[in-house]
Amino acid sequence: MKPSLFRRLSVATAALLAFAAMPAMAQLSVDVTGEIDSNVKVAVPPMPAQQEVATPAGSATDLGRKIAEVIASDLKGSGLFDPSGPAGLPQIPFAEVTFPVFDKWGAYQALVQGFVRTTGGEADITVGCYLYDVALKQELTRQGYVVAPRDWRRAAHKCADAIYARLSGESPFFDSRIAYIAESGPKGARVKRLAIMDSDGANHRFITNGQSMALTPRFSPDYKSILYVSYLGSRVRLYIYDIGAGQQRLVTESNNPTFAPRWSPDGRNILFSMAIAGNTDIYRVPASGGTPVRLTTSPGIDVGGSYSPDGSQIVFESDRSGGQQLYVMNADGSNQRRISHGSGRYATPEWSPRGDLIAFTKLSGDFKIAVMTPGGDNERILTNGWQDEQPTWSPNGRVLQFFRTSPGKQGSSQVWQVDLTGVNERRIPTPLSGSDPAWGPLLP
Repeated sequence: MKPSLFRRLSVATAALLAFAAMPAMAQLSVDVTGEIDSNVKVAVPPMPAQQEVATPAGSATDLGRKIAEVIASDLKGSGLFDPSGPAGLPQIPFAEVTFPVFDKWGAYQALVQGFVRTTGGEADITVGCYLYDVALKQELTRQGYVVAPRDWRRAAHKCADAIYARLSGESPFFDSRIAYIAESGPKGARVKRLAIMDSDGANHRFITNGQSMALTPRFSPDYKSILYVSYLGSRVRLYIYDIGAGQQRLVTESNNPTFAPRWSPDGRNILFSMAIAGNTDIYRVPASGGTPVRLTTSPGIDVGGSYSPDGSQIVFESDRSGGQQLYVMNADGSNQRRISHGSGRYATPEWSPRGDLIAFTKLSGDFKIAVMTPGGDNERILTNGWQDEQPTWSPNGRVLQFFRTSPGKQGSSQVWQVDLTGVNERRIPTPLSGSDPAWGPLLP
């Protein structure tokens, strides 16, 4: 837990959260493969307040309801759960949080209960979160978070993460952020601004003002910065924006077309593509700035570059064989070899944080989001939109976000999400059209 946000629980709260869980038996779980209908029915009633006091984010009771709403929305959005509530479910008393009346919840397989405790005003709020197996009448997990009132949504996402992790056996991903490009204006004269938001589209804010064109953002591995491309007139610049300080610094600039920047896993280096005299190659430059090193030298267009999680390899796209295909090379540019061999073309590869898959855009008539193994095997199409492109991985490597462009003269685009089954798909709300999403790691 980050000391400045999730602080240690008070003695009284710790005692409340220390209620002993029963031993595990044949407990409830959820199948993430999509091979069976595994949508677990979950009740998420409003979280009661220990006492009714006002905070800058609303009353304690209001916060309990809003936190339950976010939890239910997160679980629904994962595609693995069928949550109900908090609307339409009874308000439970504070004392019932750790002693559920299971007979109330017989229509559900799982029950999420919690509480909100605060003295009001600017004082921190404590959020308790409990998951129960209704059939076994058994507690499965519990978490407690101490946050400033303005950060109540993070406590809700953390609770949903705990539920998701306990029932699926997978790493969580809800408490994370997305950087993307917000677009406005006519198709031929788009204004493109860098923006960030929570993984569910909440807490949206613009980073740049639109005076220059922003493209292809990427969060740094430590979550402190965003790397992006800026076009202003004939000058192309790679900037690193410090989220905490609200300042940016220049990494490199050129009069040559420059695009597709990516961080190395250790945050020390940046890959990018640059076109010179009709030939596009992949370069590496220190994140602190310096002289770029050219990694590819073949005639044609070499684009992209996404590191494997251990930093030893890079996947990229190249038309050196006559059409866009995927290649892998060592981090120093050696041992370049083709891995895609199917029909159509391949673009925008992104290595999974797990290292087990590479996501990409498949160009075969329409544009689709697909995955394959790093060796080029087991290619699978996940989406069936008209123009789906630019996949980006969730922190746990189970879900992808991308942008979908609609047909027509305006060709507006939106940020969408799909999991590895290809079944659970949904749109992420944004105030304007959205493209180039980049999913950051879990927040600290």
